Amino acid sequence: MTSPVIAVVGGGQLARMMAPAAAELGVRLRVLVESPGTAAAQVVADAPVGAASDEVAIRALIASSAGQDAADVLTFEHEHVPNDLLTDLIEHGTPVRPGPHALVAAQDKIVMRTRLGELGVPCPRWRALPSSVDEGRAALGEFLADVGGEAVVKLARGGYDGKGVRVVSGAGEADDWLVGATEGGPPVLVEEKVPFRRELSALVARRPSGEVRSWPVVESIQRDGVCSEVIAPAPDLSDDIDARAREIAVAVAEGLDVTGVLAVEMFEVPVDPADPDGPTTVLVNELAMRPHNSGHWTIDGAVTSQFEQHLRAVLDLPLGSTDPVAPWTVMVNVLGSERDALTDALPELLDRFDTARVNLYGKDIRPGRKLGHVNVSGADLDETRAAARGAAALLMRGDDGRVRGTANAAEPDSAAEPETNEAEPAAAAVNTEESAL
Repeated sequence: MTSPVIAVVGGGQLARMMAPAAAELGVRLRVLVESPGTAAAQVVADAPVGAASDEVAIRALIASSAGQDAADVLTFEHEHVPNDLLTDLIEHGTPVRPGPHALVAAQDKIVMRTRLGELGVPCPRWRALPSSVDEGRAALGEFLADVGGEAVVKLARGGYDGKGVRVVSGAGEADDWLVGATEGGPPVLVEEKVPFRRELSALVARRPSGEVRSWPVVESIQRDGVCSEVIAPAPDLSDDIDARAREIAVAVAEGLDVTGVLAVEMFEVPVDPADPDGPTTVLVNELAMRPHNSGHWTIDGAVTSQFEQHLRAVLDLPLGSTDPVAPWTVMVNVLGSERDALTDALPELLDRFDTARVNLYGKDIRPGRKLGHVNVSGADLDETRAAARGAAALLMRGDDGRVRGTANAAEPDSAAEPETNEAEPAAAAVNTEESAL
């Protein structure tokens, strides 16, 4: 009996972390990688080279040929694949999961906001700006007046980790992006600046036959627009907010017909802005239709990891338990390093932090780059968090004892995600997105 073949577009760390789960299930991965040295290419034997926009490469990825079985399903580690091609693949018999009708809501923020509004999902107030510079400037000025003089402008496509995001207080502060939109660049939208208390993430998985499972809601801590740390479950989260966040995530998965893992990033905000310490509610910030940085804790902290669950879901297999295996799991990202090689830290790290689970992505070291993460699970949150932070710091620290911060250019979860946008200053506690990893 032939093992199922899952074709994956994108050769970054998300595809790399699918490999252990696939091996345990006896599933074969075939990953389209950007170059032979990508994170996934180092661990997946069947890794042809090609671009996500290359129709010939994607058709070859799923096709049967001499010595190659046809793929049973096509999935992704990033959202940047031409939808017309995906629609054609479906029409010719290859399941694509998630499908292009769902994927477009993760590719385009204007589509996302429109669809979420149609589903009745709570979001920040927003408006798509006309592409004309004069009309766009006028619309932005009107919006600023409506929301109190400060707002967040975003590129509809291509932004990640705080890029493609800009806090503005003047109507002319997005003129360059509006000019770009008139010249074929991404459209522009504006959202109210949300004074949120913290960022949460609700992760769910859904299979084509309709089964849905959700993990505990987590707190995601951002630094310089990049996810730095995740705490599972979110500390001091009320039962009402936990239930509401999960309910929203399931509603989005079902309403958009998502197959696979879906991450719904949210703001926890005061119900009454005049009472910042009072009752809270949630607003949806971003969507990712794939495994996500906020779910890396599940590799060691849940019965079923997001990577195994994604493979089960796209094959329409029964989904696994999402129960945590410990009261707390903390994930800390390794963002750049002063070391020549991260593995130089392992002797000291593994000796000092014997509960730490280290996951390195096989990437060349660059400032701010997502190079790996550390998971620690335990019964005491303060001890668990200190161990995770300490282990990650050892990986980032050079011989001189310095620890690299995250202020430099960061990477998305997927090595394939294009870096086409100028990095923008990321303000604290505003709607910047972490796509990520």
